[in-house]
Amino acid sequence: MTGRTRAARGGYRCAECGHQAAQWVGRCPTCQAWGTLEETAPVAAPRQRQRIAAGAPSAPARRIADVALDAARARPTGVSELDRVLGGGLVPGAVVLLAGEPGVGKSTLLLEVAAQAARTGRVLYVTGEESAGQVRLRAERTGAVHDELYLAAESDLGAIVSHIDELRPDLLIVDSVQTMSNAEADGAPGGVTQTRSVTVALTALAKERALPVLLVGHVTKDGGIAGPRVLEHVVDVVLAFEGDKHSTLRMVRGVKNRFGPADEVGCFEMRDAGIVGMPDPSGLFLARFGGPPVPGTAVTVVMDGRRPLPAELQALVTGKDIPSPRRAVSGLDSARVAMLLAVLEKRAGVRLHDAEVYAATVGGMRVVEPAADLALALAITSARRDVALPTDVVVLGELGLAGEVRRVAGVERRLAEAARLGFTHALVPPDSGSAPAGMRLTEVRDVGVVLDAIR
Repeated sequence: MTGRTRAARGGYRCAECGHQAAQWVGRCPTCQAWGTLEETAPVAAPRQRQRIAAGAPSAPARRIADVALDAARARPTGVSELDRVLGGGLVPGAVVLLAGEPGVGKSTLLLEVAAQAARTGRVLYVTGEESAGQVRLRAERTGAVHDELYLAAESDLGAIVSHIDELRPDLLIVDSVQTMSNAEADGAPGGVTQTRSVTVALTALAKERALPVLLVGHVTKDGGIAGPRVLEHVVDVVLAFEGDKHSTLRMVRGVKNRFGPADEVGCFEMRDAGIVGMPDPSGLFLARFGGPPVPGTAVTVVMDGRRPLPAELQALVTGKDIPSPRRAVSGLDSARVAMLLAVLEKRAGVRLHDAEVYAATVGGMRVVEPAADLALALAITSARRDVALPTDVVVLGELGLAGEVRRVAGVERRLAEAARLGFTHALVPPDSGSAPAGMRLTEVRDVGVVLDAIR
């Protein structure tokens, strides 16, 4: 029996991937999600379908040139790094979903946004995870107490709508959407049905009243946003809040944005007094900038979205004639590092097969793009031969298995950022364009040639 025939007779459909089944099962056989199969009503055969009657439109269709733009322009939130990611600020009626690991600082960031927005309008902060007293304590610590900031500890959607009708806020923050429930929907709070119902209802409310809404979302153990996939399609903006618990650095990364670029990144620093935006986070990623040269270090510039960020790569090579040497990696792709070690030994004659190799980044940064290959190769070779690279050199380039140095994207922006930070010499792939003022370029075609200079 085909899936179309089953759907015509009624059955079950997965809310995540759309898989159709004749009977209910606890786990979807296609996407492996639990509890996502929902019963569907029987669909009439094509011959029995009736024509849909025409209804009265809510508003007449207009030419696109006649649509007003003033009501759809972004308004700054007062947090510049968040505005960078949002594309200038919050658009009236926009729904923003901010997701991140537990304890990364989502509530702290949105409380800061609420305090800034309360200076120009009324803000309603709804919490379903904490009591009102707990939020007040955090607001006292971070200085986020304001007369126009209202707090409600609610988990029922109907109660939230009542608060909105009474206060008529200019901004609504819901922390979190997984704790809210709709009395008209089935299932427990946090389930697929309830989460989707609450999000759809809040989105419709936001569009109807031109009310910007910020939603906090949970993530799964795999790092994905918890709940049905349709959640990301319903909202206008999806932001990922990332950070290492051992570092003060926090990043807000745009995943989806209907009002601006979807590849922007905002940098924040978590402090005792709250969270602070960092328009220039370069100091966090350069451990010894301006100090004496040290073997085993090299500096590159990576593109995180549209933002060039300097990254210092460090390597330590120790031991000789070790039967089973250890390789340890932090902040880098271990498979990429293993490939580079093989290229260095085969194409450049760097003996590494019997030595322990440790490679890491500085400041908790995660570097996965191939543009850092040449810098990591120089750091490993510098550590192996105990020769330090000059501190004013920045390295760009991807390495192939034949040892060739390949071009990378965004060279101009990377070099401009390096020149701004004071670097005067750059090792770059061939045909990388002109150098910024005050910087000298050296084109590198083969990794073996440049590594021969490290003796």
